[in-house]
Amino acid sequence: MLPDPLAQQIAEDRIRCVTAALQEDVGSGDITAQLIPAGQTASARVITREACTVAGSEWVNEVFRQLDPSVTVTWHVQDGERAQPNQLLYELSGNARSLMTGERAALNFLQMLSGVATTCREYADLVAHTQVKLLDTRKTIPGLRTAQKYAVTCGGCHNHRIGLYDAFLIKENHIMACGGIQQAIASAHTIAPGKPVEIEVETLEEFQAALDAGADIIMLDEFDKPQTIEAVNLRNNRRPATKIEASGGISKDNLGEIASWGADFISIGALTKHARAVDLSMRVIS
Repeated sequence: MLPDPLAQQIAEDRIRCVTAALQEDVGSGDITAQLIPAGQTASARVITREACTVAGSEWVNEVFRQLDPSVTVTWHVQDGERAQPNQLLYELSGNARSLMTGERAALNFLQMLSGVATTCREYADLVAHTQVKLLDTRKTIPGLRTAQKYAVTCGGCHNHRIGLYDAFLIKENHIMACGGIQQAIASAHTIAPGKPVEIEVETLEEFQAALDAGADIIMLDEFDKPQTIEAVNLRNNRRPATKIEASGGISKDNLGEIASWGADFISIGALTKHARAVDLSMRVIS
């Protein structure tokens, strides 16, 4: 929905997150890895034990870049590609201690982000025959938002706003505090001209008010089929530039049907909130 000016932020966040993960895991030093002779080298292979969509290769690279830049990481898949059970994802070669120490941090990032991408791919496939765009939400793991939102795009879905700073999303409590829909939208355009202004509505009357007030995007909160179709028709006749987003009560079971009702976007918290980590495994081979 929004343009992606965030490559630099994602890169900076990745460095920060990997630094924190290594500090959390390694702490004062990996005492188990010290069982291995200091100069010993090794090679290892990482596979997926289940079908998945891969995401997070740069987080793996960053783990070994920080831990031991002499470790070589050779990828056999790219982010966004589908992988099958037992497929080789990447190989490692270098200092054996470094491979052992970095294993878990690297796999934690890759399994979590691939889990998000896999979930998103499952949802995206359900609406591939339509024009609707599936959006994520701010229901992300604290500290890993840009990583998860990156993974969303690897799975064929799209990013909603990144945080509270890059777009307005006016909800019921905001409307109440501002004194009404028109006042809230007018204030938003004044506070941050050029920032997208989205507002959530619960009735067709509220939808018409938001349309008249000049909202850029109107979120329909749990509208049924007749309400959604009427809202789309009103938009088409009165303000075609306004985008419509469906939200609330959406699952894999009803997504395909809702996608046919005419909304431009469908936002789904489950894309990040309910994603399950992929089962990965690393084995030393020499």
